[in-house]
Amino acid sequence: MELEVRILAQLIKLQDYISRYEWNAYRYPSQFIRLKQDNWQKLNALWLKREEMTEIDIHTTEEISRSPKWKIWKKKEQVEELNVQDETSSLPNSKIELKQFFLDRLLQIQLKWATSTVTDLSFIDKSYASDPEIKYFLQRFPDTYLIMYYPIFNIKKAPVDGEIILISPIGVEIIYLMDEGIGTTIMAGDERTWTVTDEDEQRKVLNPHIPLKRTEQIVKSVLNYNKIDFPIQKTVLSKTNNIIFSEEPFQTKIIGRQQYEQWFQDKRTLSSPLKNRQLKVAEALLNHCQTTSVKRPEWEEEQTTFEFADDEL
Repeated sequence: MELEVRILAQLIKLQDYISRYEWNAYRYPSQFIRLKQDNWQKLNALWLKREEMTEIDIHTTEEISRSPKWKIWKKKEQVEELNVQDETSSLPNSKIELKQFFLDRLLQIQLKWATSTVTDLSFIDKSYASDPEIKYFLQRFPDTYLIMYYPIFNIKKAPVDGEIILISPIGVEIIYLMDEGIGTTIMAGDERTWTVTDEDEQRKVLNPHIPLKRTEQIVKSVLNYNKIDFPIQKTVLSKTNNIIFSEEPFQTKIIGRQQYEQWFQDKRTLSSPLKNRQLKVAEALLNHCQTTSVKRPEWEEEQTTFEFADDEL
């Protein structure tokens, strides 16, 4: 079960929404990992209990129905069965479905942590709850990855949009996502634009290196200001398109459809605990992000538990 428990990267910043990781970048990453492990164990135990009871029920139903005491105990047994179903009726039938059920429920908590604190909250765009890219990054990468999803930095009192930033135990990776549709080929170049070609047309798109370089300059300046030495990598990523290029720009990887699987497996198989220097990087970058939020109503009580567990979030 160890591999399954490790999955679900941590969303520490979503655009300019308030994040509880801003409160304490050292506390919440490890707290999230403990919370996830504890809740998975409880959910799995509940699911196994239901499976065991179901198996017993299948093997004993016929014998019970023949018993002279059946009519006497029938009413009581129906009540007990109803109580059990009430506890477990929302759980999937297979282990694979159970894991996805758990990840989806935890994704809701992640979005909550990335848009609210105990005293403040941000008004989140509801589309993020079904955003396939957020779900991809959070549910496919280990929990020692700290993700900033298009953060808005505050540079000299001006907002500056950033690209997706993955902070791993071994370095920072800035990612520019490209998805130009299935069957489309992207031609990389040194100009301000790249060429996108499909069966019907040829068009120009912004060279991804421009926004990547802008985000890299912000990250570098923040780390230099805080005297933190940490590797920085830029990546153009397309899961669906072939990207044709003669050579990769300096400190930039171009990952098209053909290179994607190797890149993805390298990320998935990274086995390392959270590092102190990694958390320093996260704290420094969060301190330079723009945050828009309001105070919670004094009477509002935060729901802080899973329905299937009682650990405080």
